[in-house]
Amino acid sequence: MSLEIAAPVLKELNAKFQAGDLAGGKECLSKLKIMMLNFPVESEAHNIVAAETLELGVLFTVADGDFDAFGRNVAQLKPYYALLKTTARKCHILGLNLMHLLVDNRLSEFHAELELLTEEEASNAFVSFPINLERQLMVGIYDEVLNVKVPDASYQFFVDNLLQTVRDSIADCMEVSYQSMTLEDAMIMMKFDAQQELMDYIEECRDDWIVENHAITFQLPPSGSKVSDIPSMELISQNLSYATEMERIV
Repeated sequence: MSLEIAAPVLKELNAKFQAGDLAGGKECLSKLKIMMLNFPVESEAHNIVAAETLELGVLFTVADGDFDAFGRNVAQLKPYYALLKTTARKCHILGLNLMHLLVDNRLSEFHAELELLTEEEASNAFVSFPINLERQLMVGIYDEVLNVKVPDASYQFFVDNLLQTVRDSIADCMEVSYQSMTLEDAMIMMKFDAQQELMDYIEECRDDWIVENHAITFQLPPSGSKVSDIPSMELISQNLSYATEMERIV
C-alpha cells in the first residue's frame, strides 16, 4: 500500500480531530485501518503512519467516552511502539492508558505498565500525572485528587470518572464518622461548587441520607454489621477443628 494514498487520509483524520468531528473522524479511521492491513511491517515509514493513525484513534475514543474502543486502540498500538523508538504522541497515549487502568481499578496492570517505562517517559508530564494521582489515592489524599489540574483536556474524561469514586469514598467515611453534618460542611468536604450538585449526588447515590433544616443525618449501619456481631469465637473453633482433622488425614 503506497503512502501517497494513505497520507491524504491521515491528514484528513488530523483535521477531523482538530475540528472535533467524531463522525467524520471515525469514517477516516476505518478507511486507514483497512489500508494498514496491507502495510509492510519492515517499513518504518508505514509503521509511523500506522502509529499516528491509532494514536488519533485513541484520542477519538476518549472524546467519544468509549472505554472499550479505547482499550482496543491501545492494544493495537503497542506492537508499533515496540517497533518504533518513539512518536510525537507516545507519552500522551501512555499517560491516558495509565489513567484508564487507574479508573478501572486494574492496579496490577497499572504497575506492570510502569515497569515498561523508560526513565524519560516516566518523568514526562503526561505520564507522571497518573503516577502521582495513584500515589495520592493510595495514601488517601483525596483533597489533592479533587483539586487536580489535568495536563491536557483529554485527561478530563478519566478524571471525572475518578472523582466520582473519590467522592463515594469520602461519603463512606462521613457516614461512619459523623451522626450529622451541615450541607455547607458536606459541600466543602466533597468539593462541590454548588448545593444543588450535592443534592443531586444525594438523590442519585445516597438516598438513605436524611436532609432536613440544611443538615444531613446519617443513618446508623444495619444490625449485624458491627465487629462485635461477628461470631468470632465460633469461627475460630471451627477453623481449629478443620485444622485438626486435616492433620489427622495427613
